[in-house]
Amino acid sequence: MKKYVCDVCGWVYDPETGDPDNGIAAGTSFEELPDDFTCPLCGVGKSEFSPEE
Repeated sequence: MKKYVCDVCGWVYDPETGDPDNGIAAGTSFEELPDDFTCPLCGVGKSEFSPEE
């Protein structure tokens, strides 16, 4: 599974760890995140993330 980086602040979503502080279980791919997922640091939506190179 691919990591995704927030284009605004640089926070990295790693599907291997998920985002447990916000109820996202480890093993959840970026595509499986809810449509209303937002970056936990700056609050932008999924459309502001890009796959990590």
